[in-house]
Amino acid sequence: MVDKVIETNIVTIVGKVVSEKEFSHEMYGEGFYTFELEVPRLSDHSDVLPITISERLLVNIDIAEGKHLVIEGQLRSYNRYVDGNNKLLLTVFARDAYAPHNEEELEELLKKPNEIYLDGFICKNPIYRTTPFGREITDLLIAVNRPYNKSDYIPCIAWGRNARFCEKLKVGDHIKLWGRIQSREYQKKLSDGSVLNRVAYEVSISKLEFLEDDNNREEKEEDEE
Repeated sequence: MVDKVIETNIVTIVGKVVSEKEFSHEMYGEGFYTFELEVPRLSDHSDVLPITISERLLVNIDIAEGKHLVIEGQLRSYNRYVDGNNKLLLTVFARDAYAPHNEEELEELLKKPNEIYLDGFICKNPIYRTTPFGREITDLLIAVNRPYNKSDYIPCIAWGRNARFCEKLKVGDHIKLWGRIQSREYQKKLSDGSVLNRVAYEVSISKLEFLEDDNNREEKEEDEE
């Protein structure tokens, strides 16, 4: 049962360590650490993603700045009280981690450096919008089940034809999706007029499947950088 639930949230990312590891928390006597991994896109840009890793996995790998790692795991969410408000935070939870053996292996892995698969349910009404450049976007919030009656709430973004399709989805609809995890910088203006620079994380959808009465309908759209 646990393995089946884990299969609803699968992440594989390849990138370079760009921060020192820091102690995060302890659970049932097991310590967890966090660090940031810079993951290249197919374009000239990259995403800097937060990683949470168990001390058990640190025995055989060196997490030092500049090192390349492969992280396999899940994208998880949790709530934290920040600035007087509950804030949804995301992290890639590592179930396995290893360093490429050589440059040839690294080059091969970097052909697909950022992949995620989610199987979940719409838990908030989709928001359709267009950018000043005319691009169509729909924002989604997906609930993905986790073992022990927990769920992760993952912000996702659909583009173009997928955006028009997702606009019609309703709370409770069951979907599967494939894409990549992206980081996005934004500014938040405070009541005193000051501005904070922040980073948001979301899943950029490249392909999705809508499940209805056990009959699958599939919509495809290549992700745009």
